Amino acid sequence: MKKVTLLLSASLLMMMLFASMASAHVVVYPQQTTQNAFEKFTVRVPSETANTNTVKVEIKFPEGVTVSRVEPKPDWKYELTKDATGKITGVVFTATGAGLAATEFTEFNLSGKVAADAKTLSWKSYQTYKDGSVAEWVGAEGSQKPASVTTVKAAAAADAGGHDTGHQAAAGGESAGSESSPLPLILSIVAVVLGALSLVVSLTRKTK
Repeated sequence: MKKVTLLLSASLLMMMLFASMASAHVVVYPQQTTQNAFEKFTVRVPSETANTNTVKVEIKFPEGVTVSRVEPKPDWKYELTKDATGKITGVVFTATGAGLAATEFTEFNLSGKVAADAKTLSWKSYQTYKDGSVAEWVGAEGSQKPASVTTVKAAAAADAGGHDTGHQAAAGGESAGSESSPLPLILSIVAVVLGALSLVVSLTRKTK
C-alpha cells in the first residue's frame, strides 16, 4: 500500500510539473494563421524567476512573415533590428521601470503579413532578467525552453466577390487570449501512470 501511495504522489508531482512547463513560457498568438494574411501577433511573456524581474525581451521574427508595425507599450521602450537590406528582423523591448516580477506577465503586439508560401513560423525569443540571466526560448517543440510556433494554413481561394479570403484582420484569427490547453498531454500522462499503478498493484497481490 505504501508503494501505491508513493507512486500516486509521484504521478501528481509529474502532472504539476508538466502543467507548469506547458504554461510558463513565451507564447505568440495566434498559434494558427493563413498564408498571405495580414495578422496581429501578440507575444505573451510571463516572468517566472523568483527575486529578480524581467527587464528585457528580444523577439526575432521568423522567415515567412514581414512585421511592419509595433504597438507602443507604457513602461517599455523598443528598438527594431534590421538586416543589411533594411528589412525588420526583430524587436527588443526594454523596461523603463521595474519590469515584470515573478508573478506577473505582459503582452506585446506586432502587426505584419504572412508570406504566401509560409508553412510554420518559429518565433525565437530571449528573456533577460535584472540579475543578468537570460532564458532563451529557442528550442524545438517539447524541449525545456521551446520557441513558440505558429502553424500556417494554405490560403483560401478568392470569394465570390473577388476578395482574397486569406487577407484578414487579426480579429478574424485565433484570439490572443485563447491559450492552447495542456489537458490532452496531462491526460496522456495520467493514463500511463495509472497503467503503471495497476501493474504494481497486480504484482503486489501475486507476491502475497
